[in-house]
Amino acid sequence: MAVRWGPGAVALVATAAAAVVLVLVGYGSGAGLGTGSGGSVPAYAREPGVPRVKTERDHRELPLEKEEFSARDRGRIARAQSYEVQRCMRSFGFDDFPLEPGLGPLMAESYSATMTMVAMPSYGMLDLRQARRSGYGFDPERTEAELKRILPTGRALTEREDGVLHGTASERMVNGREVPAGGCSAEGARRLVRGVTDVDRMWTYVAGRQEKLDKVVAEDERVRRAFRDWSRCVAGKGFRTYETPMAAFRDKEWRRGRDDGNTGRTRRELGTAVADVTCKRELNTAGVWWAVSDEVQRADLRRNKSRYAAVRRDQQRVRDTVREVLGAKSR
Repeated sequence: MAVRWGPGAVALVATAAAAVVLVLVGYGSGAGLGTGSGGSVPAYAREPGVPRVKTERDHRELPLEKEEFSARDRGRIARAQSYEVQRCMRSFGFDDFPLEPGLGPLMAESYSATMTMVAMPSYGMLDLRQARRSGYGFDPERTEAELKRILPTGRALTEREDGVLHGTASERMVNGREVPAGGCSAEGARRLVRGVTDVDRMWTYVAGRQEKLDKVVAEDERVRRAFRDWSRCVAGKGFRTYETPMAAFRDKEWRRGRDDGNTGRTRRELGTAVADVTCKRELNTAGVWWAVSDEVQRADLRRNKSRYAAVRRDQQRVRDTVREVLGAKSR
């Protein structure tokens, strides 16, 4: 469960601060929502350097993905932060503070709904099973199951523990010690970035470049041509004309009248989603998008070589600190 990245601190994995559920992939047969007629891949989508992308498994890693912490890194960082937070809490006299505390009383009062976080690339989705079953939304049953899986299982915190953990307690001195700014949660994060030259840059530089480069890719004529062909394909199957796959995903009609972040999964929504994915597969839309993104990102890495190198050095300092924390715990 990710915590918001904050200036001057590492946003790592939460103790009891938030619950975030990723939108899950749905599965189903989608009877009556056929895959559409086959079509030949355009010549521009078969050029050297353009991979054939029909499913997420075909999607190669882009250069900037390698410039971020890996999933393994984040898991280790999360574990190390939990140890550091626990150590901090015990220093205030909470000797039985759990490594993975449950939702405290303050969170329990405010926590009322599942938060959803959608990380969707510009070419949209590629999963035909998801399109058939859930359209542009998510499967509530799978989401609920995932929520139960990722929620912390430790005991709930007392109000006093919660206050020291997040730095919200009215008392600034506890057991003769001053509660650090942001509480033990922030203190545990700060300990993992000791020696880092520029914390904000380490967490935001690559993501910031990614956002800018995505706009460059979107304006590239090769991508615009691929999206135009995709748009005509979807319209040719009897659905609305959209400028881009993301425009189809964000169509307000799908979520009208809902307050849970999900879609209504109407027949039109499901049909549009199936046509969307089918056309991308037929035309290799995602392959063209990937090839242009790869080219643009590699050029940016060359232009900003020293900045990316500085980020990598700071990332390595965090890895080294995490290794020390986890190593000490294993002894």
